[in-house]
Amino acid sequence: MSGRASMLCLSILLPFYLFAFLPLFTSCSMIDEDLDDCGEQATVNYELELITNMSIELRTQLNAESEKNVAESLKNYLRNIFADFAHDVDLSFYDTKGDSVRLHHEQHIMEANQEVYTLYLPKLDYMHLAAANLADNTMVSLTDDDFCHPSKLLQQQTDTILPHHTGLFTARQPMSLKEGKDQTFNVKLYMANCAVALVVDPHGYDVQGMTVLTSGFASGFNINDSTFTFGGKPFVVKADELAVKNKSHLCFCSVNFPSREPSQTRTVIETEEPFISQPGEESLWEFQVYVPNHAAGKTRAETSFTKTTLQVREPIRAGELKIIKCQAREDGSVVTASPEVGVSVTLDWKPGNVYNPEI
Repeated sequence: MSGRASMLCLSILLPFYLFAFLPLFTSCSMIDEDLDDCGEQATVNYELELITNMSIELRTQLNAESEKNVAESLKNYLRNIFADFAHDVDLSFYDTKGDSVRLHHEQHIMEANQEVYTLYLPKLDYMHLAAANLADNTMVSLTDDDFCHPSKLLQQQTDTILPHHTGLFTARQPMSLKEGKDQTFNVKLYMANCAVALVVDPHGYDVQGMTVLTSGFASGFNINDSTFTFGGKPFVVKADELAVKNKSHLCFCSVNFPSREPSQTRTVIETEEPFISQPGEESLWEFQVYVPNHAAGKTRAETSFTKTTLQVREPIRAGELKIIKCQAREDGSVVTASPEVGVSVTLDWKPGNVYNPEI
């Protein structure tokens, strides 16, 4: 239903035990019916609030003349991720009593940073949940959304996934509609995913065929609680390799949900400085870098790799870009000067049954 174009109040299907509400949700339109039968009018202003460190991270981490092409490639890759722009929005209004069943549901093509929708709903107390930019993100879906508390964004449940395709935004807000009173609600949507990038200076060595995987991130996001979910089947994200002009560096980037916090708990924080953190004692997320040992006459199945694991002790949070810079060595490994990153190297590593980057 389009609240702007037709202001239609649509009939919705409710469970049997809520049939008592059905007279409140009758179908009506501006053209054929008196709008008084549609319920109370609510004007809802939706606005995306992009809180990100992307510009600062690019400026501070890639400030050398030789790194300008990397910064440009990374900025171009992330232009549709760290953008306060919603292509589509999914709007749900839940009962605040009992099982918190969904009473009203709308989907719109928004194509804007801000939009206003006019709704006609029965006089009730609602919990409103919203999610944006899901339509073009095949890695993440909205699930269990018939009820408020289990509603979540859930990532694909496979061993290896691709990066998220869009910046995801969500909101949650209680709404109480009063009888005979037109009301306005302002709803701000905040980012739920983030990005990590690995920049490699080849230093003149042969690193052709380098593959980068990332791991240690959440697999889902509880919209009502604004909390990330971990656990379940372990997975890795195959980072995309970016085309860098003049090939001065290699750059790999992954868009995904955030990592754990050192305290093991984290909610979305809406502050002016949400990305300040102290490294924990243990690794929170990591890069796995594979460089094939190019040996003449060997098939792919026979090829061994140099595997470098970069273990990051600082959390990565929603809305954040984290760039790790490293340098290749003659043996195919990589090293970094970042103090919050631990490095371990395995030479002559063979994938066996646990390495499958081609997806």
